[in-house]
Amino acid sequence: MQIQPYLFFDGRCEEAIAYYREALSAELVMLMHYSDGPEGTEGCAGDEPPPPDKVMHACLQVGQTQLLASDGFAGGNPEFKGISLSIAAADDAEAKRLFDALADGGQVQQPLAETFFATSFGMVADRFGVSWMIVAGKPQAG
Repeated sequence: MQIQPYLFFDGRCEEAIAYYREALSAELVMLMHYSDGPEGTEGCAGDEPPPPDKVMHACLQVGQTQLLASDGFAGGNPEFKGISLSIAAADDAEAKRLFDALADGGQVQQPLAETFFATSFGMVADRFGVSWMIVAGKPQAG
């Protein structure tokens, strides 16, 4: 079994894809616009069909994880409440790079710092409002 995060950017999906490709070194696996769907599926997202140039479905590969994305109804007000995506960084340098990239245009919720459970831990909402936790763990006693 696998759980994949699916984020709805409400009209800003292509902007988010470009941002995550840069900030997270994400790789675009697939991209489908509403105009790419078969005839008669334009209204599948609701009563009013979304603009044909908006993203119906996209897949980004971020490390070992696939992040799925869409424009959804393309209303222009993405909201990400009650969730946070967590990134396990390989080391403190990677944690800082990722944190700084996600903080660019976003809002730092907890600055990156050492904690009792990690050599680096921080929380940030990126420019789209997606909450992220960045953690580089303390070495295990061996």
